Amino acid sequence: MTDTAIYPISDWSDAYANASHIANAQSYITLWENTASTFRTQMLALDRAQLNISYGPKARNKLDLFLPESTPKGLVVFVHGGYWMRFDKSSWSHFAKGSLEAGYAVAMPSYTLCPEATIADIVLEIGEAISCAALKIDGEIRLTGHSAGGHLVTSMLCDDSPLSKRVQSRIVKTVSISGVHDLRPLLNTDLNDQLRLDWSQAVTQSTVLKAPTHLAPLTCWVGADERPEFRRLSTLQANIWKSFDISTESVEEGGRHHFDIIDGLLDLQHPLMQSLLE
Repeated sequence: MTDTAIYPISDWSDAYANASHIANAQSYITLWENTASTFRTQMLALDRAQLNISYGPKARNKLDLFLPESTPKGLVVFVHGGYWMRFDKSSWSHFAKGSLEAGYAVAMPSYTLCPEATIADIVLEIGEAISCAALKIDGEIRLTGHSAGGHLVTSMLCDDSPLSKRVQSRIVKTVSISGVHDLRPLLNTDLNDQLRLDWSQAVTQSTVLKAPTHLAPLTCWVGADERPEFRRLSTLQANIWKSFDISTESVEEGGRHHFDIIDGLLDLQHPLMQSLLE
């Protein structure tokens, strides 16, 4: 494992490339899709799934809501990654398992992808999705998201959060998993061909450059075998917000890379799942 503090970067596109540094990367994506489909079928048969709930006017403004066996303790929202330009809610349904076992309802939204939408647009859409789900489920709210989704859930805590104070006040914990918290380096990557960020947008949408207005605890969780940039960004977000009155934690999970780091959400007893529930 290379020390992120001294890691030299000559190719910024490679620094943010995950699949090319993970053996059989496509197999993870195929497994997610197949397992999620089976999970939705099972939950529908149990009458514990409400699919494609509209939370806004656009085609991808839909969320799936999965319900526990009894009255929900509260709401967990999982926001998927894919650099704001790939995937939708349908690949991740099974990652609701741990939260459902703990007694929480789980909402999983899709959102409009770049370049059709800007990242600022997507932040607003996630705010709308959380607000919609919050109307359906009472009690506390816990947020988690992977990669770009980690950025999006962390954005909900910021001083320019799209959430109303009433909804924001219900958030008791946020876990950003491998979150992309500083968008400025992406200007140096080929990802920006679709993201279409300029310097001003990269600055205004970077959560590391914002102040938290909601002070429920934030954990930044990352795999020890991930690309050094992802490890750096998780540490950076947790550390920089320590200057505010918010409890933050940075965790590197040994033996995990960018595609299997989210497996902890499947198991109620896993430390990642326990961090979300603490």
